Amino acid sequence: MKTPFKARAVLFDLDGTLADTAPDLAAAVNQMRRTRNLELTPFETLRPHASAGARGLLAAGFGIKPEEDGYEAMRLEFLRNYEKAICQHSVLFDGVTDLLGMITERNLPWGIVTNKAARFTQPLLPLLGLQSAHCVISGDTTPHSKPHPAPLLEAARLLNVAPQDCCYLGDDLRDIQAAKAAGMHSIAVTWGYCGQTEPEQWQADLLLHKPGELFNFVG
Repeated sequence: MKTPFKARAVLFDLDGTLADTAPDLAAAVNQMRRTRNLELTPFETLRPHASAGARGLLAAGFGIKPEEDGYEAMRLEFLRNYEKAICQHSVLFDGVTDLLGMITERNLPWGIVTNKAARFTQPLLPLLGLQSAHCVISGDTTPHSKPHPAPLLEAARLLNVAPQDCCYLGDDLRDIQAAKAAGMHSIAVTWGYCGQTEPEQWQADLLLHKPGELFNFVG
């Protein structure tokens, strides 16, 4: 994206893009380790995996993969832990509140598209002050989750905005892949968790280092 573009809607990933939820996600893993009398995994080790949900966090905390015996029981345990303490330490990233205020001032609809299941998304959003989103697509809203484009296309449909007139911000490679597959402007953010690869390698249309930078490019 070499020149500004005119967006008619702005869509966001949730974990690692709008909100720093890693402390509560990491705590759910370490509660599992605590019950097993294991040493706690350092937060710095778990944080990069927060956008990958249970799959990434259990791999980081226990070295277990979805295809291995015992994984499903551990996944359910992790989710129970997280649901009981879903917003003890989670906060919006610095600058997000101001960004959403600017979006509102410009009368742009905005929404959230996350792979987090609705049972977690719905109670979390009001606790973070994000209940004014014009649409919320959770990981189980459509038959597919990111990097499939279906969730983003459903968000555009609900907002009544053509996909090519939307931009999507995310902190994970899957976010950029989903945006490209949906025909949206893809924007990688560097303040989130970013997984195991550098955002510069994702071939996003735009790379943001601070939320407020968005309006340097979105007309």
